[in-house]
Amino acid sequence: MFDLFRSRDKAVRYLLGALLMLVALSMVITLIPGFGSGGGTTETIVAEVGKEAITMRDVQKALANAQRNRSMPPEMIQFYIPQLVDQMITERAIAFEAGRLGFEVTESDTASAIRNMVPQLFQDGKFVGKETYSAFLAQQGTSIQEFESQIARQVLLNRVRGIALQSIAVSPVEIEREYRKRNEKAKIEFVKIDQAKYRAEAAVSEAEMLDYFNKNKANFAVPEKRALKLLVLDPAKFAGGVAVSDDEVRKAYESNKDRYRTGERVKIRHILLKTTEKPKEEHPKIRARIEDLLKKIQGGADFAELAKKNSEDIGSATKGGDLDWIVKGQTVKNFEETAFSLKANELSKVIQTEYGFHILQVMEKESARLKPFEEAKAELAGELKTQRSRDASQSALDTLQAAMRKGVPNPEKLAAEFNLTLIPVEKAGPGDPLPELGVNPEIQASLRSLPKGGATSPVPSPLGRYVVAVVTDVFPAHPAEFSEAMPQIKAQLEVGKLSSVVGMRANELFTKAQQMGDLKKAAQSMGLEMKSAPEFTRNGAVEGLGTGAMIADAFVKAPGAVIGPIPLGDGQVVARVVARLDADLAELGAQRDSIKEEIKARKSRERSDLFEDGLRQQLIKEGKIKIHDGVLKNLMANYKG
Repeated sequence: MFDLFRSRDKAVRYLLGALLMLVALSMVITLIPGFGSGGGTTETIVAEVGKEAITMRDVQKALANAQRNRSMPPEMIQFYIPQLVDQMITERAIAFEAGRLGFEVTESDTASAIRNMVPQLFQDGKFVGKETYSAFLAQQGTSIQEFESQIARQVLLNRVRGIALQSIAVSPVEIEREYRKRNEKAKIEFVKIDQAKYRAEAAVSEAEMLDYFNKNKANFAVPEKRALKLLVLDPAKFAGGVAVSDDEVRKAYESNKDRYRTGERVKIRHILLKTTEKPKEEHPKIRARIEDLLKKIQGGADFAELAKKNSEDIGSATKGGDLDWIVKGQTVKNFEETAFSLKANELSKVIQTEYGFHILQVMEKESARLKPFEEAKAELAGELKTQRSRDASQSALDTLQAAMRKGVPNPEKLAAEFNLTLIPVEKAGPGDPLPELGVNPEIQASLRSLPKGGATSPVPSPLGRYVVAVVTDVFPAHPAEFSEAMPQIKAQLEVGKLSSVVGMRANELFTKAQQMGDLKKAAQSMGLEMKSAPEFTRNGAVEGLGTGAMIADAFVKAPGAVIGPIPLGDGQVVARVVARLDADLAELGAQRDSIKEEIKARKSRERSDLFEDGLRQQLIKEGKIKIHDGVLKNLMANYKG
C-alpha cells in the first residue's frame, strides 16, 4: 500500500506536526475493527454484521480512546456504550450493503483519502516514509494495515451515503418560506410571574418535612464518607533554592543560538472585505467599496477607525486592523508578498486573496537578525530556573511515592519530611469538592476502595500542585436520620410547592385576562406589572424572557390574543400579542444561497437517517445483523459507577 507514498526523502522532523493530527484521527481510529486480536484468541462478540464481528475489545478500545481525548466524562461511559455500539453496527451495515452492491475501494482511493485527511504525513508534498508513518500509528495503538483498512471503509461509506443523498432539491418556495420564518417578527406585552415573589408562600414546615420523611424513609441514605488528610506538594517551594550562574546561562545561549535567530518580519495592519460565501456577481461591488475606503485613507482618514467600522476580519478589526508582527510563511501568498514589499508606514493598493479584498499598511519593519545574549539573558535564566525547580519537585515527588509504598502511618511526619502542606478534611463523600482539587473524578474513584490508612497516588491539581489524599477514618453508609435528610427534603418540597404556587397564579392571571379582555388590568388586580418587549424574531432575544423560540405562539396567534402560561427557569409568563410583522424580502437575495445550503444539509441529515435506519431494519430481518444483548449488558455493568 505505501509504495504509493514512497519518496527518497527520509523526513524525520515530523513529530511536532504529527501531534496536531491526533485529534483528527481519533474519531476514525476508535472504530478500527479487531484491534489487538491475536491469532487463536477467542473474542467475546457484542454484535455481528454479516461475517464481521464487533468484539468487546473493539468497544473497549473505542471507549479508551474517548476517555483519552477527554471527550467523555467517566461517569457517563456506561450510558454512551449503547450509542457507540449502535454507531459501529450502522457503519458496518453500510459497508456490508456496499459490498453486496459491488462497490470497491482501490489502494489509490485509500492513499488519496489519507493524503487529504492527514496532510502532516506529507512534508512539502512528499510522504514522510514507512518508518515514520508506522511510528505515528503505533502511538495510537494501531497498525498500518488496520488504519488503512478503516480509511478504505470510510471511503466506501461516503460513497454509499453520497448515492443515498443524491438529487436533493430545494425549491424557491422552500427558500422563501424559510426566510420568512426566520425574519418575521412579533411584538408582545407580557407579565412575568416570578418565583421570588411567591417564595414565602412556598415555605415548608418541619411537620411537613417529617411527614414526608416518614413516608419516604427508604429514599434517604447517607453514603459512605471518609475523613482525609491532604498532602500538597507545591513546586513553587522548590524554586527559592534554585540558582543559575551567568556562565550556565551563557552556555545555554550558545547551545541554542538558532532559537534566537529571527527572520525578516513586519508589523502590519489591514482592512478586509470578505468575498468568501458571497456570489461572484457581488465581488465588483465589494471591490468598489474597499477602493472607496483606500481613497479615504489616502485623503487623511484614520486607518484604525475605518478598520474598526468596516473590516470583516473580526480578530483584528477591534484593534484597528492590527495583526502585530508576522514572518514569512505565516500568511497566504499574495498577502505575504505585498506585506514584505512595502516600506515602513507605506500603504498598499487594494489586493485580493482567497479571503477577499485587503488594504495593507506596514507599521514597522525589521531585517533578519540574531538576538544578542543580553536581550535573551533574562528570559533564558528564568527558563533554566523553572526547569530546575520542576526537576527538583519531580525528584521529591518520586521519592514521596517510593516512601508511600511502604505505608503512610503518619501523614504529619511525611508532610514535615517532604515540605508538604497538610490540609485536614473532616468528612468527604461522593461528589463532595475537596480543597485544591474541587470535584475530581480520578481521586473520587481511588478513595472509594481505600480503607483507613490508605492513600491515593499523587494527583495533579488545577493550581499546578500535586495532592495525595490519606484516609484517616471511614464512616459507613447508613439510613439517614431525619436531621441528616432534612436539608434535602426541604429543598425538594420547596421546589415542588413553589412550582405549584407559581403555576396557579399564572393560570389565574391567564383566566382573568381572557375574562376581562385586558391583560394589564388583570395583572394590576393581582399586584403584578405588565411590560412591553421590543420586536423579536424566532431566534432573537426577548428582553427579560429568553429567546423568541420560547414564545412560539406569538408567531401563530392573531394580534390581541393572550398566550401562555409559558414556563421559564425562574417563573412563568402570560403575554398578549401586540403585532406580527412580515419579513422584509429585500435581503432574501443576499441570503438565498446560504438558506438553500442549510435546507439542503437538513434534508441530507433526515434522508441519511431514514436510509441508515431502513437498511438496519432490512438487515435485521434478513438475519445479517445480530446483537448479543447479554454481552452488551455485561459490558455496561463493567463501567457502572
